[in-house]
Amino acid sequence: MLLGMETVELARLQFALTAGAHFLFVALTLGLATLVALLQTRATFGRDPVHQAMTRFWGQLYIINYAMGIVTGLVMEFQLGLSWSGLTKFAGNAFGSALALETMMAFFVEATFLGLWIFGWNKLNRWAHLTLIWVVTLTAYASAFWIMVANGFLQHPVGHRVQDGVLHLGDFGAMVANPAALVAFGHILSGALVVAGFFMAGVSAYHLRRRTAEQDFFRKSLRVGITVALPATLVTATFGGIAFQTLQPAKSAAWVGNAGRMAEAQAEMVALHGPGDYLPPVAWVQSGAMTMLILFALMFFFAGLSFLLMLFRPVVRGLRIWHWLLTAMIPVPFVAMLGGWIFREMGRQPWAVYGLLTTAEAMSPVSAGQMRFSVIAFTSVFAVLIVINYWLLARAARRGPAGVTLGDRPIEAAVPVATF
Repeated sequence: MLLGMETVELARLQFALTAGAHFLFVALTLGLATLVALLQTRATFGRDPVHQAMTRFWGQLYIINYAMGIVTGLVMEFQLGLSWSGLTKFAGNAFGSALALETMMAFFVEATFLGLWIFGWNKLNRWAHLTLIWVVTLTAYASAFWIMVANGFLQHPVGHRVQDGVLHLGDFGAMVANPAALVAFGHILSGALVVAGFFMAGVSAYHLRRRTAEQDFFRKSLRVGITVALPATLVTATFGGIAFQTLQPAKSAAWVGNAGRMAEAQAEMVALHGPGDYLPPVAWVQSGAMTMLILFALMFFFAGLSFLLMLFRPVVRGLRIWHWLLTAMIPVPFVAMLGGWIFREMGRQPWAVYGLLTTAEAMSPVSAGQMRFSVIAFTSVFAVLIVINYWLLARAARRGPAGVTLGDRPIEAAVPVATF
């Protein structure tokens, strides 16, 4: 298949695979950081050993995913320089500040405080340690925010000026207040809570179905996961509905499949930019959006049903078919997030910076052969990283609280026999 593709198509395929894979790590990291911070808050104020054990267990899963997310992010950034030098040359002066701020947040502030949190168990007082995880969570939000500011600029460039044929930042406030960034940030953040909520509920259901020893531990974890996932699904849908009002004309026309509106959008682009095909791939836009919407309906229905079922302790303890379905739901939010990402990014085509720089113009001067090698190399690396992350997460999740090494004290001593 790669042999018949043009250079620009190969570059787009590479970026789609690497960015999409990295996006999955980010979604779970953002959501789990929030849940771990909430669990530790409950444990700190209430001095509850069960919630303390929950913080350690889910915190260890968070650390595994965070570490692999950092690695995939570094690998992804390499291909930005290799394949898209035209983009950085033309627009880097404008949106590069947002990327720089994201790097400072993720690799300096967030990573530093996470290290203090990891190694500060039983060394710092409980209030200082609690403050650390909230700083980690808030800096993770800030990191995601600056990424969405950069992406929002590509979707709807504002706050820039043109000088010597390249873009420069003219109004930082306008770039930060870009609706294409702010709405998307809310959508991503709430979607990450959906991902983490279903992940926590699914892993907990796995242990409840297998009748592992820490039943009270996983009953509480399941309830936390569902309690977060249900409202987060509604908030995600709300931001998604608002985002539909900020769509580019061509993307909006492709989504509804209105031939007349697509012709109008094409004519407007031709009038502004000259001859060319300015319509996004309709099939990709529609399939991405439909995947997202259908899975949202499934998640909302299942989260609502699960919320009702979890009110009855015998059901939480013994309904194995529900436990099995909850575990099977773990990948569904990830697929929905990918569907939404495809809808957002494919709908921008053929523009790298909407209305200013095409994807072909953003390419580095590389040959098709070089791009084929690059696609194979990057895809192979990411495939290995994804398999390793899945294996590490699955192994740690299956072992349960007894296998946790986060902190100095053995986790077995922190899990009491208690009733819900």
